[in-house]
Amino acid sequence: MAINTEVVVTCAVTGAGDTVDMHPAIPVTPEQIGNAAIEAADAGAAIVHLHVRDPETGKGSRDIDLFKDVVERVRNSNSDVLINLTAGMGGDLIVDDENPEIPGEGTDLINAEARIAHVELLRPDIATLDCGTINFDNSNYVYVQTPNMLRTIAQRYEEAGVKPEMEVFDLGHLRFANQMVAEGLIKAPAMYQVCLGIPWGAGADPATMMTMVAQLPPGVFWSGFGISRGQMPMVAQAMMLGGNVRVGLEDNLYLEKGVHASNGELVEKAVRIIRELGGRPCSAEEARDKLKIKG
Repeated sequence: MAINTEVVVTCAVTGAGDTVDMHPAIPVTPEQIGNAAIEAADAGAAIVHLHVRDPETGKGSRDIDLFKDVVERVRNSNSDVLINLTAGMGGDLIVDDENPEIPGEGTDLINAEARIAHVELLRPDIATLDCGTINFDNSNYVYVQTPNMLRTIAQRYEEAGVKPEMEVFDLGHLRFANQMVAEGLIKAPAMYQVCLGIPWGAGADPATMMTMVAQLPPGVFWSGFGISRGQMPMVAQAMMLGGNVRVGLEDNLYLEKGVHASNGELVEKAVRIIRELGGRPCSAEEARDKLKIKG
């Protein structure tokens, strides 16, 4: 593994978690999310990873009109940043303690086609492919993504001309992502996102990232991130292992202890780490070239 000195920075600007009450300026409305994406691009991000939220409640949403509003705002700006849309909504299963055969309150479980309706309509540069099922948090929340769903989504992304970003939260996810590459469902260069620190996937520490990166096929494009206080250490770790990086308010709310961050500030801090380690952030055009995504 050789250090990567030409680093693509992704900014995940808002996410869908219950963070609105934990930070005074989480982007919620389409205008706020669009502005946050442009701010991140101006600070040095080549890719912006976008969720949408219900403007009234701040909760994560899969409303196609909200996605359309955000995407149009970014596309109509002067930025050439690559747009990466989440397709992770609609996989939420809440297991009822008393009767686990019946989905509990808060379940939002839809089929593969419905999960990517906004992607097929809006044709972003990139869209996520969460490569497996995982227990989330300390309750009864399970995120569900089956092999059949994954193969269906991968095929439809290919038909839509959208680059899949395969998000892997543990080694089992990575193993199946590699299987899809082997089956020819994912075109070269395959794009991986190593997601660390999320309860209860793989932890955000150097040994874990090294273990996961060692299982990647040769010649792929990969990024890695850690959540919360692990965000900036994993920026350095990913770069040192030859990868690219992701930061943003989806994954971490603080610039330093007790100081709330903006997306722009998190990108600027990541860029500073990259430069101090002898590298530089790639432009959006360079990221397109690395990923073989047409402009």
